[in-house]
Amino acid sequence: MATDYDAPRKNEEDLNEDSIEELKARRTEKGSPAVDEDEAEAAEGFELPGADLSGEELSVRVLPRQADEFTCAKCFLVHHRSQLAYEDGGQLVCSECAA
Repeated sequence: MATDYDAPRKNEEDLNEDSIEELKARRTEKGSPAVDEDEAEAAEGFELPGADLSGEELSVRVLPRQADEFTCAKCFLVHHRSQLAYEDGGQLVCSECAA
């Protein structure tokens, strides 16, 4: 039988305390109130600092595909030639999609 040495150990006194009747009594005492909360309503009340990005503009320089790059036929991402797994009828597939 396997022994879990990381598990907390109980002595005889602890084992006697956790009788079935005592556990049942604790369960009925701790009646947990059921709270139905709408997640959408709760999220509306949160205001994150700096979250208003309506006045911001995104400027990214996009480069065309380079001579040593290819576009994967499965994931449609541009990869370096070193990530080419195989070519299937002119369709280039990257190593991530081939796995």
